[in-house]
Amino acid sequence: MTAPEPDVYERLARFLDDLPGAFPRTESGVEMRILRRLFTPDEAELALHLTLLHEEPRVVARRAGIEVEEAASRLDALSRKGLARRRERDGRPTYQAAQFVIGIWEFHVNDLDPELVADVNAYLPDVVRASRWTEVPQLRIIPAERALDVVHEVLPHEAASELVRQHRRFAVAPCICRREHRIQGKGCDHLAEACLVFGQAADFYVRNGWARSITADEVLEILRIADQQGLVLQPGNARKSLNICLCCSCCCQVLKALKAEPSPARATLSAFRVHFEPERCTGCGTCIERCPMDAFQLEDGTVVHDPERCIGCGLCATTCPTGALSMERRPDARAIPGTLTDTYLKLGRLRGVLGPGRVARLVIRSRWDRLWAKA
Repeated sequence: MTAPEPDVYERLARFLDDLPGAFPRTESGVEMRILRRLFTPDEAELALHLTLLHEEPRVVARRAGIEVEEAASRLDALSRKGLARRRERDGRPTYQAAQFVIGIWEFHVNDLDPELVADVNAYLPDVVRASRWTEVPQLRIIPAERALDVVHEVLPHEAASELVRQHRRFAVAPCICRREHRIQGKGCDHLAEACLVFGQAADFYVRNGWARSITADEVLEILRIADQQGLVLQPGNARKSLNICLCCSCCCQVLKALKAEPSPARATLSAFRVHFEPERCTGCGTCIERCPMDAFQLEDGTVVHDPERCIGCGLCATTCPTGALSMERRPDARAIPGTLTDTYLKLGRLRGVLGPGRVARLVIRSRWDRLWAKA
């Protein structure tokens, strides 16, 4: 007697956990409640036929055993619902599997309710741990740009304005972390529209109604306000990033996780750290208010700095009135991957779900399906 086929949500949970970003199982089963809320059974079944490669509807149709027209319609609906990624290639749409984080969860910024927020907040710490975030993060940290004025050499991927100049299309979306906190009656009054997206990511967000198009000058103005409000700049972990998140430690799930670490400096990816000259410090306490990681404390009227808690955001250096704080390059700074694909491959290899053999089989399977798919 053969064992019964696992239901589609069980298969979807395994499928998502085989992606680089992880989708771990829990004793509470909260992850299954989330999947049943987000996916209908038919949507879950279709999502199982996507891969980490961008593919045309005809390829997915062959794999799913459905007509091309049906696949095209259903895939478009799946992407509009934030359950798959879509981009244009030579004027034709292609689709890719979406991770839960960063991906499916962030795509639901306009579709939140208290029950979903409570479930995801209960689940996210498990995802962060399972995804090995501190070893291969999907986001990195760059300093507020004004803090880099005294640095002799700044690489293009280390300055926010240079990341912006790499692109021609821009959009801004609401911050899902602040929105979910406000739904729970918590949160802060920081910038509500605080997720900057560029290029093809901007096209995807605007098309689905999750963001609005803006100009490069508007992006730079938002970055100026972010510095003023003490928000941490977290672009994607790639030299050419498609996004910059403007984050606060009271709402951002990533910063909250880092803040709970005994040594945030070791758990984050940043090329810079703050240099403190205590003899120039007057004890005004501005750095204490600005630091998202509590790296500064006031002891007997004297500011004390803990370098193990510094994540290199530069927010203290931009507002220090005496010049006691400046940014310096970390000698142990890790290399930044060229693209997000490189990051995901590295993360997948680390988690043991994306070894060379699996990547080769994935590419071969996709080429075979493209060869035999209906034109």
